[in-house]
Amino acid sequence: MPTYLSPGVYMEEVSSGSKPIEGVGTAVAAFVGFAEKGPANQPTLVTNWTQFTQSFGDFIDGSYLAHAVYGYFLNGGGAAYIVRIGSDDDNGDAKAPTAQGELPAGSEGKPGLVVKALEAGPAGDSISVETADASEPGENNEQFKLIVKRGDKVEETFDNVSLRKGNNNVASRVKAESKLISVEEVRGGGTMELHKGAHVNLYGGTGLPDSVSVSPADYVGDSADRTGFGGLEAIDEVTMLCVPDLTAAFERGMLDMEGFKAVQLAMIAHCELMADRVAILDPPPSLNAQQIKDWRVNEAGYDSKYATLYYPRLKVMDPSRGKAIFVPPSGHMAGIWARNDDTRGVHKAPANEVVRGAISLELNITKGEHDQLNPVAVNCVRSFPGQGIRVWGARTLSSDPEWRYLNVRRLFNFVEESILSGTNWVVFEPNDQKLWDSVRRTVVMFLRRVWRDGALFGRTPAEAFFVKCDEENNPPENRDAGILTVEIGIAPVKPAEFVVFRISQFSGGAGLEE
Repeated sequence: MPTYLSPGVYMEEVSSGSKPIEGVGTAVAAFVGFAEKGPANQPTLVTNWTQFTQSFGDFIDGSYLAHAVYGYFLNGGGAAYIVRIGSDDDNGDAKAPTAQGELPAGSEGKPGLVVKALEAGPAGDSISVETADASEPGENNEQFKLIVKRGDKVEETFDNVSLRKGNNNVASRVKAESKLISVEEVRGGGTMELHKGAHVNLYGGTGLPDSVSVSPADYVGDSADRTGFGGLEAIDEVTMLCVPDLTAAFERGMLDMEGFKAVQLAMIAHCELMADRVAILDPPPSLNAQQIKDWRVNEAGYDSKYATLYYPRLKVMDPSRGKAIFVPPSGHMAGIWARNDDTRGVHKAPANEVVRGAISLELNITKGEHDQLNPVAVNCVRSFPGQGIRVWGARTLSSDPEWRYLNVRRLFNFVEESILSGTNWVVFEPNDQKLWDSVRRTVVMFLRRVWRDGALFGRTPAEAFFVKCDEENNPPENRDAGILTVEIGIAPVKPAEFVVFRISQFSGGAGLEE
């Protein structure tokens, strides 16, 4: 209490004793994978696609991270943390790959020359090489002209060269004179004549280097060193975990199926440890409906209320290749979760939502196949005539019916985190009746707002939730131990997963009056 030393009028600002609880964010994703550049094993916040490309580069061959992040922002994601793994030097920068291509030999079009850019990285992708008739073929009709372009501009020309040994050997001439390319002859083709009029655009300068390798331990990381999943333990805002490049590592032979499963188990363990986020798992590539069911039930066998699985993969455009490719669905699904939270709320199941950016699916699932997959908690993405490609499942991987639905799990995460972060003021306060009333009043006001938003089931607040904090659950022995106990119960809304209309015939005039 202030001390007053002289007569006068004084003004005091008095605290009400309790502070309102504000809802925490529900849609912040974490992505772990390979990137062209950027800090290694350092969770980095990005809030749009431009920031991602500035920090981690663009789309590259051999990685799905950029596609996942792009799909996340395209579908409504607002903030994400990126953890780059797989860099192959101490500075976290991967050695850039070299663009290359092949020129055919003979009429059968077999490889004749392997052409490589001298400069590693994306610069090599702008180079093209073509062959033409030699200016002075002389007696050797096997001679040709090699033309090197950057874009539409001719940069170098090597005339009257051939695949034969000697002064005009193409590999020797290019090695001695070229500042852009090197060439290597492919032996064993049975011909010494290069196909005239051939053309190749060098490609692969933006790919993932062959020297990059990972193990399950690289994904798991260490919380003390802030690497892998461990580095995400210090970031409370994260609510979704995606590892799209687990599929890339499997396809490149870095991991076998046991390693694939080990990483996903580590994702689940991380989310269960943190208890405030959900793992969005991707399926192994190229499995049909029966195979994904067998893998889910008999091989993977995951059982967790902090994980969910989506199937099949999505077909999207790859700007780096100029064609469509199949990508893991986790990034697009995380964006849909964020969009759903923003437009409807975390209590609404993130399903029956259009997948933006998806051209088609790796497999168009039938009704019969869906009947087999939905009961085993494989959330299917389906294509419907006139309605586009939509998410058509919202289940966790839990065998417990109470935690069957994804929106229930995420609603509890939201409520728990909001109450925890909004009641720090309670710590070290006198543990008495006044504090109990303040805490109860604070939590009730928050849950009443949650109920009004439609997240809780009940016609009245009393039907939707209860908050108990009194002498009964705070006996003397607990107070002596410094423990304050607050019991909270909420009735979450469940999604209308199966909508049934019962239709029957009735005689005219026998129906109900309006």
